[in-house]
Amino acid sequence: MNPYQTRSFEGASGVELTVALYDGIIRFMNHAIEAVERGDAGQRRAAVKRAMDIVVHLQATLQMDIGGKPAEALAEFYVAIFALMLQGSQANSKEKFEQVITYLLNVRDAWRQVAQDPEIIAASSRPSERRASSDSTTGGGAASHWSA
Repeated sequence: MNPYQTRSFEGASGVELTVALYDGIIRFMNHAIEAVERGDAGQRRAAVKRAMDIVVHLQATLQMDIGGKPAEALAEFYVAIFALMLQGSQANSKEKFEQVITYLLNVRDAWRQVAQDPEIIAASSRPSERRASSDSTTGGGAASHWSA
C-alpha cells in the first residue's frame, strides 16, 4: 500500500476499514475475471491469491467470543467465499468469480448501512470500546451493540 492509501485510512472506523477490505476483494476478483478473459493464468492466480489473503485476514481477525452469532455467520461466509474463489481459480471460471462478487456486494452493502449509524461509528472510535469490539477490521461496534 502506498503512503497516500495508508494515510487515507487513518482515522477510519473499523466498519469503514472492513468496507475497504471488501472493496479490495471485489477489485481483485474483477482482475481475476479480466485475466480469465485474456487467458492469463498467472495473473488470474495472482489476483485470486490477493483476494484470498484478504478473506483469510478477515477470518483471522474475527473474535468469536465477543461477536457471537454474527461472528459465526461471518466465519461461515468467509469459508464459503474462500471455497468459491478456489473453485473458480481451479476451473478458470469467470462465472464463479462473478458469484463471489455478487455475494460480497450484498454483505459489503450491509456493512455500509452499519457505517451510516453514527452511534456505532462513535463507539468504534473510542479506545475502551474498541477493545470490547472485535477489532479494527471486522466490526468496530461497541460490545453492547453488535460486533463480529
